Amino acid sequence: MTTDPSGFERLYQERDDPWEFATSPYEQARYATTVQALGSQRFTRAFEPGCSVGVLTAMLAERCGELVACDVSPTACAAARRRTAAATNVQIVNASTSAWWPDGSFDLVVLSELGYYWNPMGVAELAERTDASLEEQGVVLAVHWLGHSDDHAQHGAAVHDQLEQVLGRPELRTDVDPLHTGEPAQMFVIERWRRG
Repeated sequence: MTTDPSGFERLYQERDDPWEFATSPYEQARYATTVQALGSQRFTRAFEPGCSVGVLTAMLAERCGELVACDVSPTACAAARRRTAAATNVQIVNASTSAWWPDGSFDLVVLSELGYYWNPMGVAELAERTDASLEEQGVVLAVHWLGHSDDHAQHGAAVHDQLEQVLGRPELRTDVDPLHTGEPAQMFVIERWRRG
């Protein structure tokens, strides 16, 4: 990770949900679109790096036999564990994918709102690890905001360009304006790949 991980922990200690993932209409619309992009498929074993406070994690858990999620912030992980406490199929790990990757393979990996915290080399490594752990017919879903932020190492569109260099051409790609504002800063890109 290019961005200093300790900065995330400070944010979560200052505010329970710094990006308002649980309450923002934009974030709720983004999560709904993310889950919709998976279609009706159910998954055996999934991985969600950068799970934050577990809002998307809880939604994904309903579609997965087993879900492994991680975040660099211990405070965020504690919140994610509370949010998914009733879901016995969820494991939350306090770790960064720069230093840790779960054992085994997955038929779903969700890369949501985390790629722009890495430089291009870091995104390439993230994509390579994802690709190496993906089962035949496994799905990768990537979602990133298309606005600009000073704490991002690079733009969301650049992240998706780098993912495509490793994962190839996606079977689905769309730019979404979830609140129909017409403003580029309120849009995100979503891509889906399927192996085989």
